Amino acid sequence: MIRVLHTEGDCVEWAFPADPSAVRRARAAVRTQLVEWGLEELADIAALLVSELVTNSLRYASGPIGVRLACPPEPPEVLLVEVSDPLPDPPCARTAAPDEEGGRGLQLVTEVSRRWGTRPGGGRSGGKTVWFELALPD
Repeated sequence: MIRVLHTEGDCVEWAFPADPSAVRRARAAVRTQLVEWGLEELADIAALLVSELVTNSLRYASGPIGVRLACPPEPPEVLLVEVSDPLPDPPCARTAAPDEEGGRGLQLVTEVSRRWGTRPGGGRSGGKTVWFELALPD
């Protein structure tokens, strides 16, 4: 079950169960929300990057996965996207060999986003949040 955790004008959060359907559901939720906010131009790329980060979370973590979108208040310049999971270890960017099936998610986030990073998660479960920013269209 998908739960909307928090909505506040230009901020929305979801929690997805740690199962393979989370990738598809997160992608669809992000795309739908961005279209609702009039940010169709960012919908495909944001959904792709969220898909990569949720896939990483599923590969290494076993708890719920959080996804959050926020457009900071005045002046709105960026879309902030966050993916959280209960595993405290930060992701490790690497260069995948040409014949490897995986290992390109963070490389893609690095190349496409304005900037990205990680921070420790809050609360009792610890965990981490991987975030990235996309520039809002003019």
